[in-house]
Amino acid sequence: MSDWVDPRHPVTSAVTALARELADPIRLTALQLLAIEGPHTLSQLADALGVTAPRLGNHLARLRTAGLVEVEHTGRHAVYRAAAPGLGDVLTALSRYAHADPEAGPRRAGATADATRTCYDHLAGRLGVAVFGALVRRGALTDDGRSLGPDPTLFGELGVDLAAVDPGRRKLATACLDRTWRLPHLGGALGRSVLDAFLDQGLVAPVGGRDVTVTAAGAERLPVLLPGFTPS
Repeated sequence: MSDWVDPRHPVTSAVTALARELADPIRLTALQLLAIEGPHTLSQLADALGVTAPRLGNHLARLRTAGLVEVEHTGRHAVYRAAAPGLGDVLTALSRYAHADPEAGPRRAGATADATRTCYDHLAGRLGVAVFGALVRRGALTDDGRSLGPDPTLFGELGVDLAAVDPGRRKLATACLDRTWRLPHLGGALGRSVLDAFLDQGLVAPVGGRDVTVTAAGAERLPVLLPGFTPS
């Protein structure tokens, strides 16, 4: 049998095994949450996915057997984390492939055309994802979105004075899985500071609920700050 199609080939075997696990939406989403947002308890994952703990437990057991997640028991809690190196990059690449045509992306009833909105007190939707991606590419954030990168100058260009950001008891930065685009957007104190800066500069404006809209000023300025972002 040719090595190209030999299921016993280690690379072929690993890829097809991963594809089998990602084919289930519960396992896929659990892996995305663990890879992007970090460790979760079983109850936290179950609440986020909207499934029962026993049902999720069966999927997590399968992911553990596949070597994709690992678990640590702390007291009465079981804390799960992504175990496979580079898994977050693979999942992000798949999500970006799925949204290769932004206009073909998912829509929510009543949402703005490009699903620009907030998640708690930070930007989400396509604009939030674009901000996170630009910050990582420019070196302003680490790849996992949890720390400042070696060159945080883009924050200043976005209107954020890093010296004035006081996280208090909250995290400075977090990567939050966008529930529409299945890619990370920026949370934490820095995420709120970016949204505040955009509101102060009149680049976005609230339109009710959690939705925001890109203003005329934002339509002109944001594509310059965030190459590849085009307001709908």
